[in-house]
Amino acid sequence: MKNLIKTYIKSISILTFLIATMTTVVNAETYPQAGDFTKGAKTWADNCSRCHNMRDPKDLRDDQWITTAFHMRIRAGLTGQQTRDILTFLQQSNNNTVEVANVEEGNASQKVVSSGLTGEQIYTQTCIACHGGNGAGMVPGAPNFGSKDSPLQKSDAELIKNISNGFQTPGSPMAMPAKGGNAQLNAEDIRLVLAYIRSNFDK
Repeated sequence: MKNLIKTYIKSISILTFLIATMTTVVNAETYPQAGDFTKGAKTWADNCSRCHNMRDPKDLRDDQWITTAFHMRIRAGLTGQQTRDILTFLQQSNNNTVEVANVEEGNASQKVVSSGLTGEQIYTQTCIACHGGNGAGMVPGAPNFGSKDSPLQKSDAELIKNISNGFQTPGSPMAMPAKGGNAQLNAEDIRLVLAYIRSNFDK
């Protein structure tokens, strides 16, 4: 009888382990795929403020935002892709530290090839979702380029470094990811978009 009980307990233990392992595999496979940071910022700004004030990304942990985002998807009428974009924006903005991309000072002998876009086009595609069409900022933590304490008072070299590596203003609830979340930007693109920002918003 004792042997039978031991065999039963052993079988239950093995079964429990297999179920837990299978669940972990399923969860890993069904974890939301990364979306587009820039599109997520715009969708978040356009939709979340309709019902309530926009939430600070640090209000919830990354895993809690998953449940919240897919719950609010139904109420906001968002597509699956829009939801993944918003989730990517919230989770990347939720990092306490910014991952630095080791951008070095430019070398005059290096030939930098532009993407072919103008500064305005780059701003519209990558920056406008957070910084707004007027440069006043659309999301918590985004600075007003036209204010007295605007980051545009810094040198071009410092701003290019901040844009390239990502930056979080002290006391700001959100960090700007490296290259504004657009990994395709190169050094020339960043120079062009900064020139556009200065010419249009620097007062």
